[in-house]
This record gives sequence, C-alpha cells and structure tokens, in this order.
Amino acid sequence: AERGGRQAELHKMAAAGAEAAAEEERRLPEGDPESGGDSDDDEGDSDSSGDGEDEEKENEAEIQRLEEQLSINAFDYNCHLDLIKLLRQEGELVKLRRARQKMSELFPLTEEIWLDWLKDEIKMASEISEREKVYELFERAVKDYICPEIWLEYAQYSIGGIGQEGGIEKVRSIFERALTAVGLHVTKGTALWEAYREFENAILETAQPAPGSVPSPEQQQVLCSQLERIHTLFRRQLGIPLLDMEASYAEYEEWSEEPIPETTIKSYKKALQQLEKCKPYEEALLGAETPKLAEYQAYIDFEMKAGDPARIQLIYERALAENCLVPDLWARYNQYLDRQLKVKELVLSAHDRAVRNCPWTVGLWIRYLLAMERHRVEHSIISEMFEKALNAGFIQATDYVEIWQAYLDYLRRRVDFTQDSSKELEELRSAFARAVEYLKQEVEERFSESGDPSCTIMQNWARVEARLCNNMQKARELWDNIMTKGNAKYANMWLEYYNLERAHGDTQHCRKALHRAVQCTSDYPEHVCEVLLTLERIEGTLEDWDAAVQKTENRLARVNEQRAKAAEKEAALAKQEEERAEQRKQARAEKKASKKAKKTRIGDKRKADEDDEGEWGQEEELPSKRHRGQGDGVLPEEDMEVETGLFGRSEKPDGPAIPKEKASTSRKDIPKVLHDSSKDKVTVFVSNLSYTMAEPEAKLRELFGSCGEVVEIRAVFNNKGSFRGYCYVQFREEEAARQALALDRTAVEGRPMFVSPCVDKNKNPDFKVFRYSTTLEKHKLFISGLPFSCTKEELEEVCKAHGNVKDIRLVTNRAGKPKGLAYVEYENEAQASQAVLKMDGLTVKDHVIKVMISNPPLRKLPERAEPSRASLALAPRQIYGARGKGRTQLSMMPRALQRQSNPVAKAENGMVQNSPAASSDPPAEPKKMSNADFAKMLLKK
Repeated sequence: AERGGRQAELHKMAAAGAEAAAEEERRLPEGDPESGGDSDDDEGDSDSSGDGEDEEKENEAEIQRLEEQLSINAFDYNCHLDLIKLLRQEGELVKLRRARQKMSELFPLTEEIWLDWLKDEIKMASEISEREKVYELFERAVKDYICPEIWLEYAQYSIGGIGQEGGIEKVRSIFERALTAVGLHVTKGTALWEAYREFENAILETAQPAPGSVPSPEQQQVLCSQLERIHTLFRRQLGIPLLDMEASYAEYEEWSEEPIPETTIKSYKKALQQLEKCKPYEEALLGAETPKLAEYQAYIDFEMKAGDPARIQLIYERALAENCLVPDLWARYNQYLDRQLKVKELVLSAHDRAVRNCPWTVGLWIRYLLAMERHRVEHSIISEMFEKALNAGFIQATDYVEIWQAYLDYLRRRVDFTQDSSKELEELRSAFARAVEYLKQEVEERFSESGDPSCTIMQNWARVEARLCNNMQKARELWDNIMTKGNAKYANMWLEYYNLERAHGDTQHCRKALHRAVQCTSDYPEHVCEVLLTLERIEGTLEDWDAAVQKTENRLARVNEQRAKAAEKEAALAKQEEERAEQRKQARAEKKASKKAKKTRIGDKRKADEDDEGEWGQEEELPSKRHRGQGDGVLPEEDMEVETGLFGRSEKPDGPAIPKEKASTSRKDIPKVLHDSSKDKVTVFVSNLSYTMAEPEAKLRELFGSCGEVVEIRAVFNNKGSFRGYCYVQFREEEAARQALALDRTAVEGRPMFVSPCVDKNKNPDFKVFRYSTTLEKHKLFISGLPFSCTKEELEEVCKAHGNVKDIRLVTNRAGKPKGLAYVEYENEAQASQAVLKMDGLTVKDHVIKVMISNPPLRKLPERAEPSRASLALAPRQIYGARGKGRTQLSMMPRALQRQSNPVAKAENGMVQNSPAASSDPPAEPKKMSNADFAKMLLKK
C-alpha cells in the first residue's frame, strides 16, 4: 500500500511537471489555421479581412521566392532565416519543420533559433513517440553550442516524463550532463544547480511517510538516500565560483538540520576567493559591446594560467557562442583541445562546428582532417569530409592547393611502401593526378590562376615516386612537366631536380640536368654553373670537365653581355629622363628670361607677369609667344590697367584702382610666396571643382561654414582671371579642418569635390591621401563590369539578398561619371564569400559582372632619376636667335641622334651648336655612323 501511494505521488508529480507542456499543446503557433477565434471577430469588417488576404498572398509569394533562391544557393544564411520567420508566422508547420531541418544540416543554429524550434515541437508532442523526437532534437541542439538556457529547457522538459519507466533516472542523467557542460558558468550556472535541487526536493517530498505513520526500514533507507543526494548537490555547488554563492550557502544552512562540514566550508571559501578573481572579467564582459573579443581573450588567458581544463573549455565555448564567425578563435580552441584534452568526441565535435561556422577558412578544414586521422576515423568519412572542403568556396586559389596537399599527405601516410603495389598506393597516385587536373581546370577557371605556380604538388608527387616507390622514370616525367610550365628559368627548380637525381638517380642524368639548367636558367646562372663544375670536378672525366668549362664560360659570357645591354638601356632611360628634365628647366628659364626682357616695354605689367610665372611656370614648357601689336615703348600706368586689368581682363574695372599689393594677393602665387606653413594644420586643400564655378569663395564659405569658422578662402586663378578649380580653405580651429576632411567626395555642381590636408609636397614628396584601404579585405567585394547607368540603390537590391550590406561605393572619375566599378562591404567574411559564389557572372542590365574579394594590387612607383642641383646649375641653356626659335625652323636630324649626342649641345636646323659653358674647349665631334649602323639604330628604336 505504501509503495502504491508513493507511485501515485510520482505520477502526480509527473503530471504537474508536464502541466506546462500540456497547456502549451492547446496553443498552436501564431497564425495557425486551426487556432480558434471569436465568431464576432470573424464577422468583422470586410476591409480588414481583405487586407489580411492580401498580406497572406504576399507572404505566400515571398515564401515561394525564398524557396527558389535557396534551391539555387543553399548556403544563403539570411535567406534561411527569412523563410523560417515567414513560415512560423503563417503557421505552415510541416514546411517550417523541413526548413529548419535543412538549415540545421548546413549551419549550427543559434540559441534563439533552437529555442523557438524546440518550443514549437514541444507544443505538438503529445504521444510518447513524438516526445522521443523532441529528445532527439534536444540532443542535436546541445551539440551546436554550449547554452545554459537550452540545457535548462531540456532538463525541465524531461521532468514531464518521470512517470514512464526509468523516467527519474533519465532526468537525473540529463541534469548531470547539463552540470558537466555549463555548471561552471559563473553567471548562469546557478539556475541549473537550483533546478536540479528543486527536482530532488520534489522527489524527497514523495518519499516522506504519511503524517502520524512510522516509516519502514526500506522507506527510511530511501529517505536517507534522497537526503544525501541533496546534501551532495549543495556541497558540489558551494565548491564552484558562482554568482550569489552567499545566498546558496545561507539556503544550505537553513535547509540542513546538521552543521555544515568543515571541508565544505573550506571549499566554499576557496570558491569565494576564485569568484573575486573572476568578477573583473565578468564585469568587463557585462559592460563591453559585441563582439567582446578582447574581453574574452583576456578571460581565456586568465583561465589558461589557472590551468583548469573544464573552465578553459567553458570560457572558450562562451566566447564562440558570441563570435561563431571568427576563424582565429576556433583555431585557438581546437589547438587547445588537440594538444591538451585529446578527447575524441569533444575534439571532433569542436572541429566539425568550426568548419560549419567558417567554411571559407582552409586552415580549419586542414586541422579537422588531421584530427580525424589522429583519432582513427574511418577512411570513407575522412574522404567525404575532404569533398565537403572542396565545395566550401574558398576565397583564394592557394587555399585549394593547401587542402589538396593536406589530403595527399594523409593518403601518403596510409600507404605501405614495402609492398610493390597496393590499393592505397593506387589511390594516392590517382589523387595526385586529380589534384593537378583540379587546379588546372576548376581553380584556374575561377581565379585565373592555379594557385600553384611552382608546382609543389607535382614536386611532392615526384619525390614520392623517386624516394618511396623507386620509380625514377615517373619522377623524371613529372619534373619534365614541371619545367614546361614556365619554371625552367629558375635556378632553384633545376637544383631541386638535380638533388633528386643525385639522391635517387644516376650521374648521367645529373649531368644532363645541369647542362640544361646552364642553358635555361636566367635568374642565378652562376650558381648552376658552379654546381656543374663541382660535379665534374668530383666525378667527371677530362672530356666532361672541358665540356663543362666551355659551356659555363659561353653561358656566362652571354649573360654578362645581356646584363651589360640591360644596364646600358637603363642608363639610356635615366639619361633621357635627365634630358627631359633639363629641357623643362631650360624652357622655364627661357620663359622667365623672356618675361624679364619685357620689363622696360610694358611697365607695371612686369610684376603681374612675374607673379604669374611663379605660379604657373611649372605647367608651361614652351616659351610664351610675343603678342601681336606689342610695342617697345612703355605704357602709362593708367593705360596699363585699362588694357590688362588686375587679372588680365580687357575691360577697365569700376571704382578706384586697386593697389599693386592687392592685385598680387589675389594671384595664385600667394600660397607659394606668402603662405605660412605654420597654418597648414588649420588649412585644407580643395580641388576638382568646376572651372565655371561663379564666385567660388562665397560658394565654398557656405559649404564649409558648418565645419567651423572660416578665416580665409584663397581661390586660385590663372593670368586671365579664370578659376583653376582648386583653392585653400583656412579655419580658425584645427578641429574644424579635421571635420572639413569628411566633406571629401561631396558632389558640388555635378563633380566630386576632393578635400585633403594642406601638405607641402616639396617637404613631403611621397605624401598621398587615400581614404580607402589598399590591402586584402575579406568582408568587402570588388565588382567590375557594371553598366554606367547602375545606381547605388539598384546595386544594393542585388547585393542585400546575400547578407547585410554595410556600405556601397560606386567608383567615379574626376568629373563624377561612373566607371562601371563598385566596392560592396558586408558585415562579415561569410556573407562576402557567399556573395562571391552567387553573384560572380551575374547579368545586370545586359552586363555580365565580375565579383571578387577586394584585394587591390600594390602600386608600383616609378623610379625617377632626379638630376642634382649641381648638374642642373652646370647644364647649358639652349641658344636660339634674337627672335627665339621660329615656328618653321625644323630640325633635319632624327630625334634618336639628338638623344645620343652630347647632352651639352643641342641640334638646331641640322647644326650642332656649342654650349656657352664649354666655349673654352673644342666641341666634341659626334660619332660617325655608317649606313648599316644608322639602319640598325632606327630598327631598334
């Protein structure tokens, strides 16, 4: 009778435990067609019902579109989320379950997605078989991430099945697993411990004898056993640093009828001390913003010093739950598990989750393959995982070389090379051949390169054949193939082959290889020649030595000749550059001299001309021409202003004449002559403005006024008074100048305005302002081939289907016209890599676009040979007649001869004139050339 009463109590508790689930069963998900409603509401306004039908049709169309999109690209994470949300809203339970299932097969699901899925399944699970499916779903959920909320939900759901056979033991087993997984969680572990104790307390209540009755020995034993369980739970919890430990200790004191043991008190105090050490890190996590990587890393370093494996594992899991798309964090965690814990299930599970979260990272796949081999996983499973890696969508060609190499290493370790032939050896050879073909076909087609220019895979294949299979014939065939792929010009490639022949071949093939190397090598031929001579010195005959010496001498002579020609060519280019610089300097000097000669003829215009030269002389290369009608006399000052005005205008200005000093200040030479470099920090340089801009000072003052107080705007004009499209804007405060830089690329009158710091290029010749990164950015895409009519909004519509777009930049020229290029920035690398796979080759307005990860090539700065000041000072000036060089005075000597002639003399009208600087010495006669030399020189040019 007593056992029957206790069993009844257990059934009663089971019913109470399942009461919440039973209550939820009556509630179907929102939007379920079976959910009942008030009849008055159903007979409501016809307009609202019509709106509901329209919305339902729109949702159905959107669901169909999302399903079609996933059929094209199953790895579209955001598309999965949108589809699940819509199906749950519409109450399509069957489709919802299928959509969740597909997503969980491709990606680890977040805590929120799992909890929604589990709650929906719990509502529909009434039969025992359905409850078993929910248990299976919980088992899958707890493997994706270590989440206290999911474990707590799992344990509470299992309480509803304690009425079944073995139900209590099953609940205890789940609680114990939950404590092992997240019981050490400083902030959330307490909830699990309390739930476990509440469950055991409920069991204790059912074990209590009826009031007024005497418990039997069997009943007394059950009661004592249950009390000991609760005591043990309290003591275990108090030995772990958890928040609100003091409350748990006070609860234990109140609950226990016996004094708390001394050992429990000591472990409690030790846990309190540990909690004090952890609190700063927990507070840092609480106050930090996502992704909290720095805070988590500091916490991990702290736990690593303490050395508790369980706590280290937990803090890694906590960090990964919030940073599941950070490959480096997964790599560090997996490395710790591989080297320290070495538990097969734990290690392989972490590696699997890593590659599912970051499939584009080849390093994680390689570590996974190594871990599976290390833990003796079946060959078929490893091969299947390798095939998944090939379809992961790596973003660089070299990634495919690395994954192939890792798999080939694994296959090589499986082969027993003591046997002449085996199934494993044939599989290895076929894998080598497939790797070479895969890189040639698949990878090269996608990336326009194989990723393996030095043929490392074929080199390893040749080494395996030579060293392990004793098949030098196959190794030679492979090396011959390697050399035909453009590697014959590199000395290191020939020496690799030579070393292989030296170790596993014969002297004859070594000699043959070195002779070919001497003939073909172009980077370090001396090294190859030295190796050949060393070989013949050790093993060769006299005939071999003579042949080697003759071959190397002839080769090195040709190499030296080629290098000399290359040096001459470089010297000629440098000389030409010097000559061009000299010509430009002479042109500027002649123009300046020509203007100075007008001083006595044009009166006060001399100052304006000299000012204009100071600003624009570097852009004009030819001497200015004399204007028709200029006389030799000096104009009066009044007539001078009527003719030219202050800025070269032909009309006389209104009002009183402006003094010469003010005319000078309105010229562009002020920044060069009077500019105060100490004010560069409060000044910005504005360029690429429209030449037709009316009143640029007023326009720019209005535009930059929002940044701060504008002290001065110095617009630059030419000698005719036309605006040159750039100016200097000086502010009162340095902060205002920094804010003004944010207006860079702002559209002004249809053109992008460039705003940059004011820097003296003479002191900082390498200064360059570029606001965008020029390095590899894995979360940013570069798109080419866009139609010029494509707008930013239209491109965003195309890109946002593959992830959250943070920014889109359409590349334009200086006039603001599009160039058909764009940069698209996503939130993370995963979205960017999926967008590349989906959008590359897409047609946009009849244009096929190319999409790739943004990795701009390095800019190669040309090396310019700048002449020294001394050489410029001693360089002669070009001498023309009194009227300068006439327009019709053509030179009859080819330019090539002019370049090769003495740089101190210039050819004019077919005659070589002497330089004034060399008047004391006879002029050097030009080298006489035969007809053949003349023809050869022309053909070379």
